[in-house]
This record gives sequence, C-alpha cells and structure tokens, in this order.
Amino acid sequence: MTKTFSFGPFKLDSALGMLMHGDQPTALGPRGAALLQRLVEHEGQPVGKDALIAAAWPSLVVEESNLTVQMATVRKVLSEAGGSRWIETLPRRGYRYAGPPVTVASVSKLADETPGLDKPSIAVLPFLDPDRSAESAISYADSVVEDIVNGLSRVRWLRVIAHSSTKKYRQAADVDARQIGRDLGVRYLLQGSVRMSSKRIRIGCQLVEADTGVQVWSERYDRPMTDLFELQDDVAIAVLGAIEPALRQTEATRVRRKRPDSLRAYELVLQTQADVFSGMPESSARALGLLERALALEPDYALAHSFAAMCHHNLFLRGGLDEVHREASIGHARAAMASGRDDALALTFAGFSMGMDAHDHTAALAAFEGALAVSPSSALTYILGSVVSGWSGRPDVAIAWAERGLRLSPFDAWAFAAWHSIALAHFKLGHFDAALGAATRAIQANPAHSVSYALFAGACVACGRLGDARKAAATALSLQPNFRYGQQLSGVNCEPGLAATLSWAFGAAGLPN
Repeated sequence: MTKTFSFGPFKLDSALGMLMHGDQPTALGPRGAALLQRLVEHEGQPVGKDALIAAAWPSLVVEESNLTVQMATVRKVLSEAGGSRWIETLPRRGYRYAGPPVTVASVSKLADETPGLDKPSIAVLPFLDPDRSAESAISYADSVVEDIVNGLSRVRWLRVIAHSSTKKYRQAADVDARQIGRDLGVRYLLQGSVRMSSKRIRIGCQLVEADTGVQVWSERYDRPMTDLFELQDDVAIAVLGAIEPALRQTEATRVRRKRPDSLRAYELVLQTQADVFSGMPESSARALGLLERALALEPDYALAHSFAAMCHHNLFLRGGLDEVHREASIGHARAAMASGRDDALALTFAGFSMGMDAHDHTAALAAFEGALAVSPSSALTYILGSVVSGWSGRPDVAIAWAERGLRLSPFDAWAFAAWHSIALAHFKLGHFDAALGAATRAIQANPAHSVSYALFAGACVACGRLGDARKAAATALSLQPNFRYGQQLSGVNCEPGLAATLSWAFGAAGLPN
C-alpha cells in the first residue's frame, strides 16, 4: 500500500521516496524524503532526532551532523514555495512540521502500471549442493537465492516469480529447463550451485533462456570460508549487477527478430538500445524515430523519455551544440523523472542528462540516489554518475563510482564511459600514465566512440608520445568529423582546471578547437 502526503503545492510518495512540486520532481533525495515523511506523518508534533535518524538511516549509526545537513536540504526545497518556516527546530528535542495541512491518500500499486508492456520474466531456481545435502548448505543456498529474488523484484521492467513457487524444483535437477519455463510461464531461468568446504565456498550461477535452453550468462564466485553473510551480500550484488545488463541485451536481440510493424512500445524502446548506447549522433538520430513511435503509444513511458534524453544529449554534444537538442534532452529527462520514479534505468539516464546538459548536479544526484534506492546493484547508475563527477572535476568520486560500476558489471555496454571517468579523474590529478591506461581500456570497450580516442590522444601528449597522439586524434576525427574540443568542454561545463589541462593536451595532439 502506497501513501501519498499532500501539503501546499507538494506531494510526497512514500513508496518511491520522491517529493513532487506540482507535476515536477524536486531535487530532494531519498533520505531527505524519508525525514520529511516522518515529520508530516506526525503533523504538528515533535519528532525526536533519534526517530528521524532511524527513518533516514535504518540500521546505520551516523553522526547527528548528517541529520542537520539533510534537514537543511529539506528546508531549501520547501523554500521554493515559501515554506522555509514549515520545519521548526525544537532545541534539545528534535523537529516539528508546522506547514499547511497534510492530507493522506492510500493507493494499492499494481504490479505493472504501464499498459501494454509484455514484460520479460525470470525464475530463480533453488541453488543445489552437488556434494552433500547438509541442512546448513541448503539453508545458506536458500538465503542467497532469497537475496537475489528480492533484488530482481526491484527491477521494474522484469516480472519475478516468488521464491516459494520454485522450491519444488530443488530435487528436479534432471528436469529440462524448457519444461520448467513452460511450467512457471517465464522467459528466463537463473540456476546455481553452492559447494562448501571447511576452508572455501564456491557459488556458480548461470542464466538460461527457457524456451531455447541457451545459456545467456554464467559466473563463478570462489571465496575463503570467512564471513558467510558478507560473502552472501557480495555474491547477491554481483549477480544482480551482471544479470540486468545481460537480460537487457538478450531482450534487445530477441526483439530484433520480430517484424517492425508488430512491435509495441516496450519492444520499440528495446530495439533502440544499441543505438542509444553507442553514444554517437548518427545512431541516436536513428533511434529517435522509434522512440517517438513508442511515446505516441505510451506518452508517459519513462524509459522511452530517458532514452530520448540520451539521444538528444548525444546529438547536442557531438552535433554542434544545437540548443534545441539540449533543451529536448532536459525536457525528456524531467518527463522520465516525473513518470519513472520507480524505474532505476529511467532515473539513471534522466540524472545523466540533468548533470551533463542542464548542468544541475543537485538534480542529477537526486535522480542517481533515487535509482540506487530502487536498484542498489545498478551498475549503469554508478557508471553514468561517475561521468558527471569526472567532467565536473571530482576525481575521487569519479574513480570510486566508476570502479564500483565496473565491479558490478565488468562487460557492461557502458564500460567505456566508466573508463572515460577514470581517465578524466587522472587528468585532473596529473596522473597521466594512469589516464593513458584508462583511455586505452575505453577504446577496447567501445572502439567506435570518438571521445575515447580524444582522451587517448591527450594522454599520449602528456606522456610524450606525440606520434601516437596524432594517430589517435585522426581516428577521433574519422569517427566524428565535427569534433571540436572547445565544444566538448563547454557542452559538459567541464571544471576550469581540468578544461585547461585537456585543452592543452587536445590541442597539442592536433585536435581542432
């Protein structure tokens, strides 16, 4: 059951942790929303600091200064409507909501709020222990499966079969995957095994397309037998981080086998995925036609809006900084944030556009935090968040987020962007050898992206390899003839110190300004 709290011009959705001002999302993040909800739930009554910290940081021990910072953010957002005095500070007691009257509405949320979407579906089968049937091994394997099921259930575009419905297959190792898929009515199966010894534990996973029996993805996790619960968390997060991009790619391949005139909104969007993810303007222009068809069928389709935002970003940044595309990117991003508050992928692309095109890092961070609240294992959120931090000259955050994204999904279609972020961070820090290594990895991850070669060329200059720099610059221009480093840097509002370093390096490599 979802509760919506309405007060003044604001609406606070309890399930999504999102505060709306009219029909527009605010920059208030999930922790601020949790604090505000606790206050409006106790309208006019004091709420102690301990209760507020428990609401925003459950199961965590944090300093009171964190609460002070978040409350300042809440007040700042409310002040847009003249509500700076709506939150009262009660010395030594806590805080109190003293704003306009609050009305509460309860809504039962349906499993799928977007009509006409044929969702992909998955069942996580019981993980087997081939070596023994010890109750402890079975119990631990069930805990791992439960964590994975809970995580997958937060992926909005995926229908997940409850764990209780798959337990009967524990002793059914010889049952054909296609038969299980038909029995459960799912498109994909996640199978696994757990082997435990006195010193080590090994967990293997494989994702199978049920109707063909073809393996889509597999991985093995081999760790010392130390902290089992920590290992359980690590494995669950790693599996979730790898499965989502693998499923997206498999679904896109499946859709390409269908007749174009038979595609619905969801399938139209999937068909654009490779072009959107390319990061290049020609492919993005091609994708926009299908996205417009999808939005004509489903005007509030958040993922279609977020993909369109990315396409317009690519056309703006690599098509001559046409203001029409920048404004379209921001407009689609806001639409995605408004209608996709429980869609991690939509929020991620929306946050990227807000950071890169609107140059609004507060709104970008709120969108990224919202995405991670929905799907904590979203590798793409960390990767695109790292890009925003990289160009804005925050090297520590850029490296940390990029490396986190790469750990979650090492072969992600957006891995090149994580390496861009790491290269930018090392340019900012003056670590040019490390920047060169990261730019090399970016080229390996996506050989068709012009910026990868530009960063490589600049790093070669800084490392004294002028001949290699000239060759890389020529490749960048062959991929994007209109590349101008001045436009690139101004288009993303690059941090001045970093922009100065990159301008020197790009210019010396022979790239035009």
